[in-house]
Amino acid sequence: MSDPQSLRQPTMLDSLTPIMVLIVLLVAAVTFFGDSSSQGPNQIALLLATGVAAVIGLKNGYTWHAMEKAIVHGISISLCAVLILLAVGSLIGTWLLSGTVPTLVYYGLKIIDPSWFYAAACLVCGIVAMSIGSSWTTAATVGVAFIGIAGGFELSASVTAGAVISGAYFGDKLSPLSETTNLAPAVAGSELFNHIRYMLWTTIPSISIAMILFLIIGFNHSSTVNGETESIAALTSTLKNTYNISALNLIPLLVLLFLAYKKMPAFPAVAIGAVLGAVWALIFQQDLILAMAQDGVDSTKGMIMVVWTAFFDGVVVDTGNPEIDQLLSRGGMSSMLNTIWLVVTALSFGAILEHLGMLKKFVESILATAKSIGSLIASTVATCIGTNLITADQYMAIVMPGRMYKEEYQKRGLDPVVLSRTLEDSGTITSPLIPWNTCGAFMFAAMALTSYDYIFYCFFNLINPILALAYGYMGFKIKKLVTES
Repeated sequence: MSDPQSLRQPTMLDSLTPIMVLIVLLVAAVTFFGDSSSQGPNQIALLLATGVAAVIGLKNGYTWHAMEKAIVHGISISLCAVLILLAVGSLIGTWLLSGTVPTLVYYGLKIIDPSWFYAAACLVCGIVAMSIGSSWTTAATVGVAFIGIAGGFELSASVTAGAVISGAYFGDKLSPLSETTNLAPAVAGSELFNHIRYMLWTTIPSISIAMILFLIIGFNHSSTVNGETESIAALTSTLKNTYNISALNLIPLLVLLFLAYKKMPAFPAVAIGAVLGAVWALIFQQDLILAMAQDGVDSTKGMIMVVWTAFFDGVVVDTGNPEIDQLLSRGGMSSMLNTIWLVVTALSFGAILEHLGMLKKFVESILATAKSIGSLIASTVATCIGTNLITADQYMAIVMPGRMYKEEYQKRGLDPVVLSRTLEDSGTITSPLIPWNTCGAFMFAAMALTSYDYIFYCFFNLINPILALAYGYMGFKIKKLVTES
């Protein structure tokens, strides 16, 4: 065990070295491997950077045992997220087999017009997330369906993902049922509903601008897809011929949303949704399951095997239409294993930097230069984003900066809602923009994206931190503490 008296505090060079190594390696990974960099190269970059930090820790008097214990603790923080990821993989597999997702896609192609599709995706996801308080559940259910509908309209999956994430995080941020919406005021010392009301000043303008941008993009695309009615008709016809399309297929979704609304923890709620999807598949999609069963296998045994496989390895559908097959052939726990690998390596890197005092070193140097209220808020935003980058966890990006800056906000006479709003405007909002963050990795995997271009279309998530900075420097809606006379 490390002797506290023999430990040396890291220098700024010590603190910067692992991060600079990571940046160089991540750039090299993207340069050499492109969009497939998250399939292993990024993980190796994170592990190598963790090794560099460990060498510096040994130089400063830390033992490997102490650093290893810190890494294990850091990984343990993500175990709940790992369980949710595995459950979501199963849910996607069984919901594709049960017809829940195909039914959403079918009705979406029938009802939604391409010209306002992106704005509709953003709005619907916002309403759902606000109702249930979960951006992850929203993206893994309604978001997956919108990605499928986008494929039918031959619209951009990246823009659609940006709209889904923008709406999901808007709703999550303002929902009193959301974990992060409760966590931020708890850390900062503000009251929940005061916190939500105060967030409206940055959140509503941000989502309004995002909606306008999605409408503009949608109208620009509409002229290129209006002539594709025959293609859309072919897709809906294929869905109807492959699945038993019925409003009853949406019951697993409604049950999951109800469980989330009742604040059931995410893992059991999603797991129940996955099991219900399997039951629905056996009831409503027997013809499809029998067609997918192995030749020469008893029908009952074959159906059970197909449904069982959907839990751990997803489904492979052969409709004769490559676009539909690509949309419907995925899911299963195995589809989430690469994401889990990325999350574990990222949290290992963040945990060792926190243990060695490198994160604290950054904040101390930042506070020394934050003289004005605007620069203090800018420092908080930068710290939250940096913590998201380094620790790969949005909860850490709220808790750590919240603890570090709480006293400084009080010293400067600022109401706690200023800190809690800033934590949400930067810590919560930017997490899905970072590929190796738990949120970014989840969104990428859940919606089966193939490119990180979606980051540039998460307009709400990009605009919100900028507004927080602007308000800080202008002194607009920066609430001061009321002093009793």
